[in-house]
Amino acid sequence: MLDCKPASTPIEANHRIKADMGDPVDKGQYQRLVGRLIYLSHTRPDIAYAVSIVSRYMHDPRSTHLNAAYRILRYLKGCPGKGILFSNSRHLSIECYTDADWAGCLDDRRSTSGYGIFVGGNLVSWRSKKQSVVARSTAEAELRSMVSGICELVWLRLLLTELQLYKGG
Repeated sequence: MLDCKPASTPIEANHRIKADMGDPVDKGQYQRLVGRLIYLSHTRPDIAYAVSIVSRYMHDPRSTHLNAAYRILRYLKGCPGKGILFSNSRHLSIECYTDADWAGCLDDRRSTSGYGIFVGGNLVSWRSKKQSVVARSTAEAELRSMVSGICELVWLRLLLTELQLYKGG
């Protein structure tokens, strides 16, 4: 992959990846690659969603899934300097942003939730996860996403208060 052409995004827009698309590939190789991508996503929130998509198929990987994982590698090649950068903003205001894609998984029609939490303008917590139930509407999928983000937000606020770092209202 050293001579590959860099990609501008970690996954194609409006991707349509399903469980039974493509020919079977080496399961061990796929699992090692995706495992490394999962580890890398702890410091690269920009690939979290794409990694969550390819990690769904670790039990029966196909060529389409491997190509999606390779695209993540091509994206990483194009932006090696990206990552988390913390700056001193002299305030500890907490902000949370959430989103969901309604019925985004073509295999079981479940939605994917995601959130990002900023403390003092610095990203400190993020998550992208498939919802446990099928949402009946976009509003329900978005609500479930907001609930998971708010749960993390409340926990983080309590932690900062306990550490006597947050005195906000």
